[in-house]
Amino acid sequence: MKNSKRIFALGTAALMTATLFAGCGNNGDDNQPPSSGGEGTGTDYKIAVVPKMTNIGWFQRMEEGVKAYNAENGTNYLYGGSTEGADQASYVEGLLADEWDAICVVPFDSNSLAPILEKAKDKGILVITHEAASMDPKYFDYDLEAFSNADYGINFAKQLVDLTGGEGTYIQFVGDLNSVSHNEWCDAADKYFAENSKMVKLDRYETGDQTTASYNKTKELLQAHPEITAIQGSASTDVAGAAQAVAEMGLAGKVAIVGTSMASICGDYIKDGTVASFSVWDPAEAGKAMIELAIAVLNAEGGVLDVASTSLKATGYETLTVNEDAPTVLYGDARVDVTSVNMADYNF
Repeated sequence: MKNSKRIFALGTAALMTATLFAGCGNNGDDNQPPSSGGEGTGTDYKIAVVPKMTNIGWFQRMEEGVKAYNAENGTNYLYGGSTEGADQASYVEGLLADEWDAICVVPFDSNSLAPILEKAKDKGILVITHEAASMDPKYFDYDLEAFSNADYGINFAKQLVDLTGGEGTYIQFVGDLNSVSHNEWCDAADKYFAENSKMVKLDRYETGDQTTASYNKTKELLQAHPEITAIQGSASTDVAGAAQAVAEMGLAGKVAIVGTSMASICGDYIKDGTVASFSVWDPAEAGKAMIELAIAVLNAEGGVLDVASTSLKATGYETLTVNEDAPTVLYGDARVDVTSVNMADYNF
């Protein structure tokens, strides 16, 4: 039975013209949302998927997943956003001028996006987030995580302790200092370092998901602090920028680098050994999983999901577990650690 949100949307949809439902394309301005679109021919739901930003490889891969989902299911769900993360909140707010059953979003700056998501919920729009587990749950209906954020951060810390012998100074990069998931990974790593090594933290730095920012900051910090032995990257571009700086300074093998990335971004640095490993979950599958979760909730009695019986048609999200402290935060099992041995299997 469809929930009240869907009933609301159907009532509004009855007043719309056929033109309103034509196409899901962007209106030509990357920072402005389309005036319509996102409905599916396979379902009657109208769903939008909004990434942090559209102009980096990670979220271009997510777009591939949404396009593949539409092709496989006869749907026409929207994938759109701004080219700059700082413009994401205004993009989502622009969507609210139209009627949507669900908006699926990967928050860039959770603080600026929160009031916009609250407006969406007030309008009866289902809000699905990704990489936002510690955001106040009043701003989303369900948050879908690829894995436990704490486990993900601990995994990086364990690798860096092994690579450095647990000695020296480490730095951390995050895309944004208000990015929920990035900071959760780093917080968990900090705790592991403190309890299991003699490593000292210098600081945590913001890169804006830009390779040049992590490159410049790494060079600056290594010149000022030659005691640095380890770098943890969070945004998919952080590892590549740091690796470029480390390689140029002749410090490959002396400064350990791990973090989130993709083969298309930092594969060359895995091959030459500058980067020990990177971890990844396929953003294409995450895009599909958000859509699947939105449909499952829209179909659920009263909009309340029976998590135990829910299986999403996306690799790594076939089964879900619930965060015991936050029952609307759901975990998949989608993390993969990539080295030179298995990188060919994750070549995206």
